[in-house]
Amino acid sequence: MVELEIGPVAHGGHCVARIGADEDGRGGRVVFVRHTLPGERVRARLTETGETASFWRADAVEVLTPSADRVPSAWPAAGPGGVGGGELAHVSLAGQRAWKAAVVAEQLQRLAHLEREVQVEAVPGDEERGGLGWRTRIDLVADGSGRAGMSGFRSHDVHALESMPLANEAIAELGLFDRAWKAGSRIEVVAPAGGDLPVVLVDGEPYDLRRGRVDSRPNARTSVRENVHVAGRDYTYRVAASGFWQVHREAPAVLAGAVLDALGDVDGWTVLDLYSGAGLFTAPLSDAVGPTGAVVAVEGDPQALRDARRNLHDRSNVELHAGDVARVMLEDTEGSIVHADAVVLDPPRVGAGRKVVEAIAGLRPERVVYVACDPAALARDLAYFAEQGYELGALRAFDLFPMTHHVECVATLAPVATA
Repeated sequence: MVELEIGPVAHGGHCVARIGADEDGRGGRVVFVRHTLPGERVRARLTETGETASFWRADAVEVLTPSADRVPSAWPAAGPGGVGGGELAHVSLAGQRAWKAAVVAEQLQRLAHLEREVQVEAVPGDEERGGLGWRTRIDLVADGSGRAGMSGFRSHDVHALESMPLANEAIAELGLFDRAWKAGSRIEVVAPAGGDLPVVLVDGEPYDLRRGRVDSRPNARTSVRENVHVAGRDYTYRVAASGFWQVHREAPAVLAGAVLDALGDVDGWTVLDLYSGAGLFTAPLSDAVGPTGAVVAVEGDPQALRDARRNLHDRSNVELHAGDVARVMLEDTEGSIVHADAVVLDPPRVGAGRKVVEAIAGLRPERVVYVACDPAALARDLAYFAEQGYELGALRAFDLFPMTHHVECVATLAPVATA
């Protein structure tokens, strides 16, 4: 055990402390500490060490001087030594948003050399629910005795759970933690916020909870309907239960609305929708550009493409490209993308990368709207855009993952104005 004075937050859900620092806090061994807050003094258990390691890791197990933002944990099972996925459950909701704002601002400054004050916006309904009950999708695994649980942080060890407080009410009512499962089973549960019945998959197969066995019927449900209200219109998507969809009940509407707001009037434009998934943004974009415009969507995941074709089949102004975004953007083949008035991209956590950014900039779009789930990847890509003559305009950040360190951003870019 060591006593530590806790310094600033860092990307990844921990704070920075130092062992052996001088009186001004300089020098010494860097330690990334979870389950704490800036300004606290804690007693911590070292979890990863090594003389040659560039930093150590630790869990705060006793708080000697608490922060004003500390609250009783909303999910004790995600505390020190527990499961991953709830690393900020000891922080007030306002404190969580301040934490994430500081991380986004620090990443922008360090990686993109941008000084920007960031405000993280709360999502409707989260304050009333105390930041709980927002997940429409959860993944569990059965331990050796058949109890449903989750893996520990940076570990493959399974911790049995009695509940999952972040899951929405429909999932909570299924009694997943009160039944026995086959040891080692992977349990996926999807319960859309729009009222569609939940779907349970066990090791990728549809599962009948009532009978307690895999549902082998040919018509067993393996997909769900997601209803989203955006810009005064209602959209219905059919999405594979095993496929990707935003997990917060409000995220699809919040993000789609933010994208349309960032783009502004695009009537008659050609909009490129990269990493388009099942078509969450594509459908509203199709209406936004109107019958004289076009949306060109690019997606590489086969399941997402199947969902997108089903969701967008009746939209004559939408063109779907199948394939890895970098390949589609960079290969000079017949039917390649040669024009876009605006580009929307929602890349995976690693970001788009230099080559894709260069390809986007090569199209010289008037606007680029970048949806990012990782502030470090966003900042790196913003630096690449700056090299190509694009500057950051508006930036919005949303708390779509309460009780975790994750934050979603929507950044708007445009060509640098010339005199």
